[in-house]
Amino acid sequence: MSLTVLVVDDQGIVRAGFAAVIDAEEDMTVVGEAADGAAAVRLAGELAPDVVVMDVRMPELDGIAATRIITGGENAPRVLVLTTFDLDAYVFDALRAGASGFLLKDVHPAELLQGIRVVAAGESVLAPSATRRLIGHYASGGGGPAAGEASPELDSLTASQRNVLTLVASGLTNAEIAEQLGITVGTVKSHVNALLRKLGLRDRVQATILAYDLGLARPNPPGTHL
Repeated sequence: MSLTVLVVDDQGIVRAGFAAVIDAEEDMTVVGEAADGAAAVRLAGELAPDVVVMDVRMPELDGIAATRIITGGENAPRVLVLTTFDLDAYVFDALRAGASGFLLKDVHPAELLQGIRVVAAGESVLAPSATRRLIGHYASGGGGPAAGEASPELDSLTASQRNVLTLVASGLTNAEIAEQLGITVGTVKSHVNALLRKLGLRDRVQATILAYDLGLARPNPPGTHL
């Protein structure tokens, strides 16, 4: 079955361009287009797409507010935010609003298509610059409590789930986590699903943000490969 996609952008030519690229794929279908956040919210409810490709700066209702409304419902679609402006506020606000990914509009079409597939599968995707800014935010003291500080969220996790959450926050894939912990990929997936459920999170992006907010994860030292 094709992935259904709703494309949201206030610039008609940009919206049409994204829609054409997406619709050309055999496994994707653009089911609707919206020029502002209010229309995006309405169409997301009517069309129930798998993924919403969302612009940030729009009239009436911006993409961040629209994302928060769309992801707040039951059986909500995944939201992949695209923007021209690589600003800290956009990165953090989009992810905290429930977006599963953040890419810049100048991304290569192949990366956009891959991003849609990734978020549709329940994973997350971040532009490299957004990842650096997210890490930098916490490195400069913008994060939460000191590592290991008690919190109700962490208390609900088993030791294994805490370990997996820490490694998810460091950017490792399930396969890399399995290799590091000496367990199967299936076991890692089970731990990830369990911790997302316990913490009330949608995906790995939100898990990463929470891990930093709670002090469970810390930025890598300068020069460390992310």
